[in-house]
Amino acid sequence: MKITITGASGFVGGNLKKDLGTSNEIESKSIRYVPNQEFDLKTDAIIHLAGKAHDLKNVSQPNEYYDANFELTKQLFDGFLVSDAKIFIFMSTVKACADEVDGILTEEAQCNPKTHYGIAKKMAEDYIISQKIPYGKRVYILRPCMIHGPGNKGNLNLLYQLVSKGLPWPLGAFKNQRSFLSIENLCFVIKELLENKMIPSGIYNIADNEVLSTNELIKVLGSTLGKKSLIWNINSSFIKFLAKFGDYFHMPLNSERLQKLTENYVVSNKKMISVLGKSLPIVAEVGLMKTFESFKINNKKK
Repeated sequence: MKITITGASGFVGGNLKKDLGTSNEIESKSIRYVPNQEFDLKTDAIIHLAGKAHDLKNVSQPNEYYDANFELTKQLFDGFLVSDAKIFIFMSTVKACADEVDGILTEEAQCNPKTHYGIAKKMAEDYIISQKIPYGKRVYILRPCMIHGPGNKGNLNLLYQLVSKGLPWPLGAFKNQRSFLSIENLCFVIKELLENKMIPSGIYNIADNEVLSTNELIKVLGSTLGKKSLIWNINSSFIKFLAKFGDYFHMPLNSERLQKLTENYVVSNKKMISVLGKSLPIVAEVGLMKTFESFKINNKKK
């Protein structure tokens, strides 16, 4: 099968190329939004990863999100509809539905994205859903939660640096539960979508089966490093006050990062597991330990 991957130079794209490349022909396609652009697609399947990621520093302009995540997706999907390609996989995000979750997030939830990133992704989803899909084609909109794995950079790396230096975790007072997604599980799902013609088109949340609290995450980190986890229960109101200073002075801890580290964000993957008819290969804790082990190896090389 010839598979075209946009945004293949990123973390997810790199892993997909490696995972799918052993038995498929992979085309890495570098694209960006240009008005009135048309795509002539000669491929069997398209995995659309290209877009603008959420900017935690809030320095990006709103139009950058709409051009990269909505307009570009619209152009590419229009090209897919008139091409001979049979499969279109759009990498959306759970943030296209909800920035905060009260309970468990399912595909049936009423969506209300709050950021330009989430709104633009939801607009792309809505456009895809509004189009008539020609017979024989399959279209999947994937909403992954926080993706991690070897080579990943982000909030988990920030936690690793904290614990590896023997520093205490000061946010122990925040009691939360959240979902994660191992890159291995994501690659497994996408491979199944490509190979299994019986999986119906639609929107699917993607998450590991298990949920963990951030405090549990710190303990897993400590276990990986062979260190005792130091968790401090500092008053949560005081921490939120400090985070507001971070908003203005661009400190490592700001309100948005604090939310990401301490929020409740449980994502249901039951719909996807049901159509797959099989379990995900990696347990959440095992996947996280693999990620942390890669951090340890990379830090030794420096």
